Amino acid sequence: MPVPLRPDLHGLLARGTVIPAHPLALDSLRRLDERRQRTLTRYYIAAGAGGLAIGVHTTQFAIREPRVGLFEPVLKIAAEEMDRADRRRSVPLLRIGGVCGDTSQATCEAGILAQLGYHAGLLSLAALEHASDLELLSHSRAVAQILPVVGFYLQPAVGGRVLSYKFWRQFAEIENVVAIKIAPFNRYQTLDVVRAVAESGRDIALYTGNDDN
Repeated sequence: MPVPLRPDLHGLLARGTVIPAHPLALDSLRRLDERRQRTLTRYYIAAGAGGLAIGVHTTQFAIREPRVGLFEPVLKIAAEEMDRADRRRSVPLLRIGGVCGDTSQATCEAGILAQLGYHAGLLSLAALEHASDLELLSHSRAVAQILPVVGFYLQPAVGGRVLSYKFWRQFAEIENVVAIKIAPFNRYQTLDVVRAVAESGRDIALYTGNDDN
């Protein structure tokens, strides 16, 4: 059975809050600068962010590559800083981690997020460029069995793909989908998601990735 999002966190997500996509801090040799990475996390928290999204920024896609091997270390650093902050907060920080790749990779990443105490996974479908809607939905359900899912409509200009209203209408029926980040930068594609969620009757939060629509 999928693990649902805690009611207090679901309430925070539904009310709306700022969840920055965390960049990656590197030194002059392009190695992870752990001190500055932690400082950046603390900066976002001190600035009033309601949560953080780790492993979702374009600067962090390469941390998944085997030769880099930083996916879990970067997630762990952020989790430790959020643990520290939560001890002084009445409202916990929302912890979102990126989930990418084919189903094998995506479920593995979702498992790592769950082990590190992340609350949901931001599910990128960019790697499944030629998959059918049925294949995309099966992929999404597999991840949702492991932890709550935040859907992600990423604009094609930066690696995303066009997704139909029909896809989003069925995606909204997945039990453990808790939010969708809408960033196709296209008015009609944005409306496809809004309409699909509205017609589903589900309590799914809608977030924007600086999309002007």
